[in-house]
Order: sequence, then structure tokens, then C-alpha cells
Amino acid sequence: MANTPNQPQGTRDKASTTATSVADKARETASGVVDKAKETATAVADRAREAVSTVSDRAGEMARDTTSAVGGGLKSAADSVREYGPSGGMLGSATGTVADTLRSSGEYIEEKGFSGMADDLTNLIRRNPIPALLLGIGIGFLLARSTRS
Repeated sequence: MANTPNQPQGTRDKASTTATSVADKARETASGVVDKAKETATAVADRAREAVSTVSDRAGEMARDTTSAVGGGLKSAADSVREYGPSGGMLGSATGTVADTLRSSGEYIEEKGFSGMADDLTNLIRRNPIPALLLGIGIGFLLARSTRS
């Protein structure tokens, strides 16, 4: 660095020290900003995890409540069919069978829940792939016909 005639040595040294000080402050500020951004990102991620957990818990509760309500409704329907249906003869026998089926369906839904029913359906499809495929094709055909204008 050559000495310029218009600038004394002390002024250049002071300017250099000031520039170094400003650069150090800028680094500290940038480091602080990065640290603050990391803290904020961590806090946001924690809140997102909490929200997902809460939503998941509530969905599980709603699913349990729904299966309980559906199962209870089927059992109630079974009691109504048994109470108001004919009790003797061929119709009485059919009424009893329908009531028993409704009751066992209600108990199955309450016991297994949606995930248990999905597992049972998956196992049924694995044991009977051809009929399941044909049933899927048939349902698709009926849906396509019903939605066609």
C-alpha cells in the first residue's frame, strides 16, 4: 500500500480498523440471523408435528366413534326386526335369520373397526383373485353406465 499524499497514515489505519470492525459485526449479525432462522424452522417443524399428531388422534377417535355408532345401529336394527317382524312360520324364520345377521354384523364392525375390515377384505381378495377381479370389472361397468349422460 503506497501512502497517498492526501491521506495520513493514521486515517488509513483507522479506516482499516473500522472496515474490519464492520465486517466482524456483519458476520456476527449474519450468524445471528442464521441461528434465529434455524430456531424458527425448528419451532415451525415442532408445531407441524404436533398438529399432525393432533389431527391423527382426532381422526382415529372419529373412526372409532363411527364404527361404534354403525355397529350399535345395526344391533338396534336387529332388535327392531326381531321385535316387529313375524315370529312364526317361514317369515318368522327369515326374520330371525335377518335379525341374527344384522346383530353379528354390528358386533363384527364394533370389534374389528375399519382397519380390521380392510385387512379381512384384503385377505378375501388374495384368496379369491379371479372373482374379485370380475367383481371389480362389473362394478366399474355399472358405474360407467350410471354416469354416462
